[in-house]
Amino acid sequence: MIKKYKNFDWVLMGTAIAIFIAGLLFLFSATYAKNIDFIIRQIVWFLTGALFFIIIININYRKIISLGYVFYFLSLVLLLLVFFFGSKRLGAQRWLELWSFNFQPSEFAKLFITLALIQYLTEHKINKGIKNIVITFFILLVPFVLILAQPDLGTALMLVPLFFVLLYAWGARLKHLFFIIGGGLVASPLGWFLLKDYQKDRLMVFMNPDIDPLGAGYTIIQSRIAIGSGGVFGKGWLSGTQNQLNFLTERHTDFIFSVAGEEWGFAGSIILIVLYYILVRRAFEIAKKTDDQCGVLAACGMATIIGVQVIVNISMTMGFMPVVGLPLPLISYGGSSLLVTMIALGLLESIAIHR
Repeated sequence: MIKKYKNFDWVLMGTAIAIFIAGLLFLFSATYAKNIDFIIRQIVWFLTGALFFIIIININYRKIISLGYVFYFLSLVLLLLVFFFGSKRLGAQRWLELWSFNFQPSEFAKLFITLALIQYLTEHKINKGIKNIVITFFILLVPFVLILAQPDLGTALMLVPLFFVLLYAWGARLKHLFFIIGGGLVASPLGWFLLKDYQKDRLMVFMNPDIDPLGAGYTIIQSRIAIGSGGVFGKGWLSGTQNQLNFLTERHTDFIFSVAGEEWGFAGSIILIVLYYILVRRAFEIAKKTDDQCGVLAACGMATIIGVQVIVNISMTMGFMPVVGLPLPLISYGGSSLLVTMIALGLLESIAIHR
């Protein structure tokens, strides 16, 4: 039994647990005055995710990847169900109700799409021509459009760097990748007409939050105030004024890093960022140590899913990127995000064990 798990990456798992525990402290600070049920639910979701994690590490990751197309079609079904039976919050219809729980299909879709892309690229590892790249693009395009229509701009856009990382790790020619990037940049202005009004407002306040300080720019202004007021060492746990006086909106989900910045300051924020760096770095090291291309693609995919979310979430709370509604992995409140992250970690450990 011990020999079976000799390649288990304890640093990866230990770092993830440390981030989750820190997240519970932030979440408690952001919600305890309202309802401690947030903490209880988050712990329950984590334990559920831990169960998936244990199951996955005992399965060879190749068997999971071989079901990539099945997961892909399941994600399409779930995304379509959202349009007919989904619940609406804050102008977006992204959630399905399952008994007393709500889950977000787009969160699971980004994982299932990744598995499908990896299965296709692994099956076509010899021919790395433009034909297979185009087919891969269309595999991505269908769920991308469905997710964008919910609308869930953040999750949809996250699929873009994931697509390029997988193609690069697969061995696609750089000239093909640059051609796609160039074509995307040329066509990007047309995307403006596909955005909802509130998404356009978010882009405008990203350029200048002061144009609508009490509307679309309010959240980012308060977030920057909170992070800046934390100073070097922060105001202390449960002592953040922007947080405790309810100036920060969505502070238990998308803007929980603002709570960390205010209460733990620059020093605490750097520690958290370093933990995320270690987590993503270990994921790429697993890919580096793996000879099997399927394992390399899977490890790079999981690392990208986690890493891109961290970069985008932290950047948007500080005003460096538009607000797109991506959660902070292992920290933001939400069962769907937490389950997907735990499954991704389980896949990484399965690669480390079975490579």
